[in-house]
Amino acid sequence: MPGARGPVPVPAAAPAGEPRDLTQQVLDKLATADAPLNTAEAFPDASQAEIKAALDRLASRDMVAYETLESEHLLLTPEAKKICAEGSHEFKVWDAVKRKGGVPVKELAKEVGAETAKVGQNVAFRNKWIKNEGSVLIPVAETVHDATRELLQSVDKTKAVDNAKTLTELKKRKLVTLAKVIRYKVQKGPKYARKMRVEHTDLTADMLASGDWESANFKPYNFNALGASQNAGALHPLNKVRAEFRHIFFNQGFVEMPTARYIESGFWNFDALFVPQQHPARDMQDTFFISDPAMADPPRDDPEAEAAMEQMEAGSRRLFASPDKPEPKPRDYEQYWADVKKVHQDGGFGSIGYRYPWSAEECLRLVLRTHTTAVSTWVLHRLAEDPRPARYFSIDRVFRNESVDATHLAEFHQVEGVIADFGLTLGGLMRFMEDFFGKLGIENLRFKPAYNPYTEPSMEIFGYHTGLGKWVEIGNSGMFRPEMLEPMGLPRDLRVYGFGLSLERPTMIKYKVSNIRDLLGHKVDLGFIEGNAAVRLDKN
Repeated sequence: MPGARGPVPVPAAAPAGEPRDLTQQVLDKLATADAPLNTAEAFPDASQAEIKAALDRLASRDMVAYETLESEHLLLTPEAKKICAEGSHEFKVWDAVKRKGGVPVKELAKEVGAETAKVGQNVAFRNKWIKNEGSVLIPVAETVHDATRELLQSVDKTKAVDNAKTLTELKKRKLVTLAKVIRYKVQKGPKYARKMRVEHTDLTADMLASGDWESANFKPYNFNALGASQNAGALHPLNKVRAEFRHIFFNQGFVEMPTARYIESGFWNFDALFVPQQHPARDMQDTFFISDPAMADPPRDDPEAEAAMEQMEAGSRRLFASPDKPEPKPRDYEQYWADVKKVHQDGGFGSIGYRYPWSAEECLRLVLRTHTTAVSTWVLHRLAEDPRPARYFSIDRVFRNESVDATHLAEFHQVEGVIADFGLTLGGLMRFMEDFFGKLGIENLRFKPAYNPYTEPSMEIFGYHTGLGKWVEIGNSGMFRPEMLEPMGLPRDLRVYGFGLSLERPTMIKYKVSNIRDLLGHKVDLGFIEGNAAVRLDKN
């Protein structure tokens, strides 16, 4: 029955041409029934959905009580219904052979049809109704009993077969199918009445003024009804894990770095990091180069990044600034440029360098940043104004010209961390990484010696992925080389940890995703995003 605001009438009978009022028909049937009502018998032409809706409407008002009965019925397939009407395949073959007195095997399909000839001939032979003389089929039995037709007619009436072997044979021949049938046993409820009273859905001002509200029958709330599905937004699992990473960093005293620039010059992305210009990572196979414009300016002031960094670092400066803070050294970008060139081409700061002809043009080529360490380089150069212990982090997108597979993407997120302090050691870095990943619930890390142009020593970090069933690299780390730090103007005894971690791979481990393309990209299932609740990554 359709809902309405105000009084809700319940018609006794549907007008001609309108859908019938099944609710009222149930009440009428119960009025004359001596036993519980079986809906399959009382309303054979009503759908199960119509019956259920009518019964729920009445049961919510305690006018009826009902019990759901489920059973499996056998239903005839179209082929079986045709057999009931015309006879089985074997009977049709015998009948054609009997009428003709004999039928050549090659002409049987023309007489009874290809399907009947194929199926019926074998069964008729097995029943010894016909036999083969040369290439002609002749009758053997004068009269036959079409047991298949009678069996299917019986199944059509009773919806069942007593013999399990017979049922298996019928299903094998695709003559019957099993169907679930739902019916209801209905009886009068404690508030049964022949007719439903008019129900009100609103308490109106007129009812209050007239006093009708005292005797009005209000429609009860149906607390079992399902509410409308809410098309609400959902955080991507990567954003959930990113939020947990940021929470851990902030709790450990890190300051976030600005990462708004996806495009960097080769100077900040490679050369300032002591990556030689002939390094394979700078080839087209690993780096996306920008074609227009192709070249950047030499390193210079960046007011936007400076303002963002000042804002991010303001709280830390208020907490840890010394009252006798020295005047910061001004940044000399021309000297920094010259020192980077020197340490690459001729060596310096105690290093023999790479000793190759350094190219300013190669240094200024624009690229899609291959790591957020390009941002860390700028921040460390800024730190040289006022060298002090500091901790910085960033989480943002980076780009690599890589082949896409289950664990690699051309565009992904990097979690970058930098710790500057005096007296740092490699063992301290390993301990820090164990504590850091322990807060993510990832334990039993493995460290593998590695090579990076800008860190020495260097280590790759591995975590076990239960979904893939193998150890997966989840990060890279090391201690920044003097060739990188001293040209910036940082003191020799200030050492710096650097670590770059994947955001996608820890997310894959936490959410048991085996293919990174199911987590980020055009293959992502929105149901996966909406159905995964926010998780706490702490092992507690």
